[in-house]
Amino acid sequence: KHPGMLPSPMVGTAYLAREPGAPPFVAVGDRVKEGQTLLLIEAMKTFNPIPAPRAGKIIAILVSDAQPVEYGEPLVIIE
Repeated sequence: KHPGMLPSPMVGTAYLAREPGAPPFVAVGDRVKEGQTLLLIEAMKTFNPIPAPRAGKIIAILVSDAQPVEYGEPLVIIE
């Protein structure tokens, strides 16, 4: 339970990049701005961008590319 933990807002499949072979949206150590896309969650053939809830530094990415995620599952920690 980290205060900077970003939970999944939906059930689906998490993708760390826009398409296969593309660079990831963010990496550990990156500084992000509020609203910046961190990853995508595909649900029912729709790709939903997951924005940063606040500015900060990515200290952990807790999912891997193409991993199924559940509602409330920790995705990223922003410090």
